[in-house]
Amino acid sequence: MNTLPESHRRPLFPRGPGLGLRVLALLGLALSLIVYDARSESLDGTRDVLTTVTDPLIWLVQLPDQILDAITSFSTRATLEQENATLREQQLLQAARLQRLEALEAENRRLRELLASAARIDDTVVIAEIVALNQDPYRNQITLNKGARNGVYRGQALVDAHGVMGQITEVSSRRARALLITDPDHGIPVEVTRTGMQTIAIGAGDQGLRLPFLASNADIQVGDELVSSALGDRFPTGYAVGSVYEVKHVAGEHFMEALATPAARINQGRQALLVWNPEHDTHADDRDDDAADADTSTPVAPDTSRPTPVTAAP
Repeated sequence: MNTLPESHRRPLFPRGPGLGLRVLALLGLALSLIVYDARSESLDGTRDVLTTVTDPLIWLVQLPDQILDAITSFSTRATLEQENATLREQQLLQAARLQRLEALEAENRRLRELLASAARIDDTVVIAEIVALNQDPYRNQITLNKGARNGVYRGQALVDAHGVMGQITEVSSRRARALLITDPDHGIPVEVTRTGMQTIAIGAGDQGLRLPFLASNADIQVGDELVSSALGDRFPTGYAVGSVYEVKHVAGEHFMEALATPAARINQGRQALLVWNPEHDTHADDRDDDAADADTSTPVAPDTSRPTPVTAAP
């Protein structure tokens, strides 16, 4: 029987030590290096060299992820900026709508107050819109959208939900101008509700109302309420006019004066109530003459559809 020489019986891939033995050897070497590195600084230079060599490789490996993150971040930022711009526009729009709603709510509240005031008034009243306001600090006047064709007449009282505002001084067919009680040229007879004392309240501009030439022993004090008086037959009786906030003696004189805050909300609303004085019918001819003189430039045909003042229910 033929046998192969010893050299031909060797395996094609010589087998070295077992895999387990190699792993143990590598682990032992690694542990030895770790212990040696922890107790000695001689490997610091080697570590620095290896770090310098491997840093570019690490950067190259991480480069695709960094590029992807940058693209994603740019896209996300652009989206966020667009969303923020849209939200800002929506916020501005909502803020404008909110302001409009608040203005409408305030106007509705004032109208409810006027209607409630009209319900408490036994006289004939009509709601008028304030269409113009005189900004001159020395002339406190307003213009209304009611005129002679609506029955408005000179001297007619004007009130709001809180008190007397003034009286009509000029009338045309479709417009009327009123002098407010705070105008220095305006005076209104008033009564002190606490004592019944009668006096005149004169407009004092920003200070409100002034009660001049009061007797030095007049019974008037801070907090007294003033209402319209029947003196002069201009204003209906009993409407709130103001409240006294200061009483002072005039130096060197035998009289004193008082200052009062108007009860009406002067220059704070868009509507007012025109009050018909029951005594005015005795002056109907004067009213017609004044209305004709105020608007003679353009003849106006009779208006059969003009609103008739409505007497508010008590």
